[in-house]
This record gives sequence, structure tokens and C-alpha cells, in this order.
Amino acid sequence: MSRRFTRVGLLTLAAALLLAGCGGGAGGARLSAPPRGNQDINPRDPATLRDGGDLRIPLDNLPVNYNYSHIDGHEEQTHEVVSALMPRAFNDAPDGGVALNTDFVTAAEVTSTSPQVVHYHINDQAVWSSGRPITWEDFAAQVTANSGANPAYLVGDPTGYRDIAKVERGATDKDVLVTFAKPFSEWQGLFYGLYPKETDSDPNAFNTGWVQSPQVTAGPFKVGTLDQTAKTLTLVRNERWWGDKPRLNRVIFTVTDRNALADRLANNEIDLYEIGSSVDLFRRAQTIPGVQVREASPKQFYQITLNGSPGAILSDLKLRQAIARGVNRTEIAQKLIGPIVPKVVPMGNHIYPFGSKDYRDNSDVLPYDQAEANRELDGLGWTRPAAGGVRSKDGKPLSLRLVAPSGNPISDAISKVVLNQLAQIGVGIRIDAVPVNQFFSGYVNTGNFDLAGFQYVGSSAAFANSVNVFQEPKGTDLGINFGRIYDPRIGVLFEQGFAELDDAKRADIGNQVDRVIWEEVHDIPLFPQTGAWAVRATVANFGAKGLGDWDFVHAGFSR
Repeated sequence: MSRRFTRVGLLTLAAALLLAGCGGGAGGARLSAPPRGNQDINPRDPATLRDGGDLRIPLDNLPVNYNYSHIDGHEEQTHEVVSALMPRAFNDAPDGGVALNTDFVTAAEVTSTSPQVVHYHINDQAVWSSGRPITWEDFAAQVTANSGANPAYLVGDPTGYRDIAKVERGATDKDVLVTFAKPFSEWQGLFYGLYPKETDSDPNAFNTGWVQSPQVTAGPFKVGTLDQTAKTLTLVRNERWWGDKPRLNRVIFTVTDRNALADRLANNEIDLYEIGSSVDLFRRAQTIPGVQVREASPKQFYQITLNGSPGAILSDLKLRQAIARGVNRTEIAQKLIGPIVPKVVPMGNHIYPFGSKDYRDNSDVLPYDQAEANRELDGLGWTRPAAGGVRSKDGKPLSLRLVAPSGNPISDAISKVVLNQLAQIGVGIRIDAVPVNQFFSGYVNTGNFDLAGFQYVGSSAAFANSVNVFQEPKGTDLGINFGRIYDPRIGVLFEQGFAELDDAKRADIGNQVDRVIWEEVHDIPLFPQTGAWAVRATVANFGAKGLGDWDFVHAGFSR
């Protein structure tokens, strides 16, 4: 399952997006980001595409809650499904920014900065599948439900919504005035998945009303059938849709085991699959007739989290820094995804997605340097036997426990590389393979690890996306700061970023935050996901979406 926190955030053990290990630097080299604004979707004029057809998309699992705003629904699988069903004010754009979604909102602008007021004009034709017009009351109810003010609503992320003072009707029911109690710079990331007021006005409807299936929707498609036995959700054209006519007749989501993806694509049972970091799936895709490998830098990146909680061995900042210097991120990236991405570049930023306009490689703060790592460990009193082996201090060995999911070949491969790299500087690694379904609940969430690797997903709303990853732990309130590592400078900079409405100045603040995170060794980014997909060659306007969103309206098949 892939889980999103904030807009998009933590990825767990998605079959399509497998776990990874840990990293360091590339000999101090600074590597630049790739060209921006890329998607590999076989772009075609929709008018030239066949009218009709079924696009069959595999899923790791059906959503456990189709309310994307709910804590259980705030995950990648839900997002993929509801993006064809639910309205949103802005789309994520291919360059890592945002683009106004004029199917739902024809205008959105800041009309006042003190206080900050945003005026939205909802598309005059926009209606719910029930026939009721989408109005300002739906926006108001969304804020009520997602602000966190009422704990009865089990909200996935209140960021931004909790800063709204009021939502009012403008000149018409289609005009929305949103007034903020304090400035919120990433306001375009709000209402990303608007739900009807009937859901958002009632905690019970919010929490449980969408568990079995989607309810009232407002997208180019609506729910046709949901087969829990076959694990298949079929979407059909929404006859109340007011925008461009979708080219597809149906979108069919079907749960598929990762080991069966290539066979199902070869057997014409699905139309695409995500390759991720699987060299096997990449090579299989190259052998299937009529299939293309499409690739664009995505939002996801692999990293390793260090447990710096009080009493943990890695609570020592200097020790964390020495460990990080001893891990060669470039070697890990080349071994894992080099066959898929020959010019693979290690991830250099915790805040901005690789390839986005604001991405900077800040890894020079803590570059890979094995000699310096050895000197730092010596200086910290971790002595190494003359014959080599594991260092020790006061009779205690320098041995770290790397928690990894069992039965995961990619995670296993990375863990072994990390073990060998750290052995070279006298650090012992014990790989603890744990059940996949307990990896987070039994280990990562509870701080039961020294090192743990998984993925994060970036977002166009970079501050809102990452604030709870690096928040100050307060008792049991960790956000998703599983390593419990915090520097007060981070909190101050995040507040400045949220208040800065100038995009360029905010990006500078974001990169200041990132440099502090590198210094504190909260986690060590490894490499961006490959962004590679195996796609049937006749599929147009769909595939490797990169930093943007899928467009279900204009997706289709060539004639």
C-alpha cells in the first residue's frame, strides 16, 4: 500500500514502489537536475483518438476508504482512483508547479494579503453526480471537516485548512471567498479533491460513508461497478460531465500482484504497469510486442531514516554525520536502477521533487567521504581493532539494526550494499527482516529501528507536503517524524515559508530548510524513483506522468 501524508508523502511497501535502503554522496560532486517539465505520455490531439475503449490500470490494492481527506484514504491508491472522480481547484503540473483546473474553477486569485483572501469562481456548469450544483457551501464544508477543529473528523492532513478563518459566499453561489487567519503561501494545494457538503458536514459520513465505495462524485467518470471479490473497480463516463467529452468509455482498476504484471500486460489483460525500480519488470517490458517503456522523473524518492530519539545510539549528531559520510549513494543508485536510468543522479533534496523548478542539490552539506568518516569515528572514541572489524566504545560495539521488509528483493539488495559500505568504516549492520504488514505499525512508527528505508513522495505544495515529516516531536505527536530528529531552525524556517507569498523567496527558504535537514541527518536521500512505466503503444496522453497529474479526460487510444 502506498500512503500519502499531507498532499503526498510517505510511501510504504507498495508493490509497484518497492522499499529502498540508504545513501551518502558522490565524492562531493554536485549534480544538476534533469530538464524540467517532462512527461512521457505519447501526447496526441484528443480529436485524433479513437472514441471509446477501456483503459485497464493495475492497483496494489483497492482503497480502504475512498474519502481522500480521511486518514485511511490519504494514500496513493486512493488518489489515483479519485483523480478521475472528484473535482480539484489546481492540478500538479509537469514542471512541479500547479495549473488551474478550469473544468472546476475558472478563476482563483489572492485579492487581499492582509488578511489573505482568495477568491475562487467555480465553473458555472459544474455539478455533482446527484445533479446538485457545486457551490461555495461545498468549499465551506471542506474547511469545516479538514481544519482539525472537530476531532470527530478523522482527517488525513489539516495543513492549510486549519489556517482558514472563514469561508463566505461571494457575488453568487459560484463565488467563494476564503479568508485566512494567517498567511498561507501554498493555498493552491487546498481543495485538491473536493468532496460534497453532504459528506463534509457530518463526521459519520466523512469517516465511514466512503469506505465501501465512492458516493456522490463530480468528475469525467463515475462509478459503474465495484466487485470486491474480483477486486475490480470500473468507472464509466459521467453523463452529467460538462467538460470535454472523455475519449475513453471506461477506466478499469484491477488489483494485480506485482509478480503478475508483465504476464497480464503480455496477455492483453492490462494496458500499463509501473516499472519502479524493478530491473526484471523493465527487461520484461522490453520483450512484450506493442509495448513501450515511458519514463519521466517522478515525485517519489528513496531514503533511509535514522532513529535519533533520546537514548538511541544515533541520537549523537556527530555519529549520524559520520555514518552518512560512509554511505555511497551513487553506488547504490547505479546498482539498483542503473540498468533502467543509465545516467542516474542521486537525490539531493528533501523538500523539492527531483526535476522541479525549485530543486537544488544540497548534498554538498554532507558528501560521501569515507576517509573523513573514519577520522570522525576515531575522534568520537569509536576505536577499531588493528585487524579491522567492528568499532567499539566503552566495551559496546558500533552495531546498527537495519529494519527491512522480508521477501523484498530490492530492499534486500540495498541492505547488503549498505552493510558492505559501512563495514569499510568499522560499522556493523544487522539486517532485521520483518513481516511486510508489520514494517510500519510494529517498527517504523514505534521507533523500533536504527535505520529504516522507504520512500517519500514530493508535491507541488512542498512546505505543506513535508512539514510533518520534520516537525518537532511532542509526546506521542510525531507527525511522521519517525526518526524523532528535530532542529528548532527547521520550525522557524517552515513558518517563514508558509507566510511567504513570493514564490522565488519561498523557494530560497525551502532550500535553507533542506540544508539544515542535511546537516542534522534526519534522513539520507538515495535516488529518485525511475518514473518508468510499461505502456501499450496505442495508449495516448497517458503513461509516465512525471511531476504532473494524469489527465483522464484526454487519455485514449490511437486509431
